[in-house]
Amino acid sequence: MKHILTLLLMTIVTLNGFSQKIDYSLDKGYIAEGYDVTEYFNGKAVEGKSSFTTTHDGAKFKFTSQSNLDKFKANPKKYVPQYGGYCAYALATRKKKVDPDPEAFKIQDGQLLLFYTSWTTNTKDKWEEEGPKKLKPKADTNWEKVKYKK
Repeated sequence: MKHILTLLLMTIVTLNGFSQKIDYSLDKGYIAEGYDVTEYFNGKAVEGKSSFTTTHDGAKFKFTSQSNLDKFKANPKKYVPQYGGYCAYALATRKKKVDPDPEAFKIQDGQLLLFYTSWTTNTKDKWEEEGPKKLKPKADTNWEKVKYKK
């Protein structure tokens, strides 16, 4: 009986570890502040409409049309921003999750990256200046360390 209880406890602990959800940047309640993530792949930053929304992995998304919503639902992995929608540059250089400016984006290697901007700083420009090939692996590594932390 003791072995069964130990096994049951270990199973519960293991399952809880796998049930952790990624911490997404949900400024204004949506990924990318409600901008349509499929439109980024057309080179445009366009706000979605409340009439075309969905939830994926616990995060809410808005779209400009039913067609874009359907496109997302057919292949969400393609469109979900990297790093939970947080700024790629801040993750690479400071190991910090910073909410992005939804109009500062880049498609790199088929992945959507978002960036932070302020009055004097555009981290997308810094990403380009300092080298995407150098920064992307750093962001990937740092994301693995912080993606479940709120």
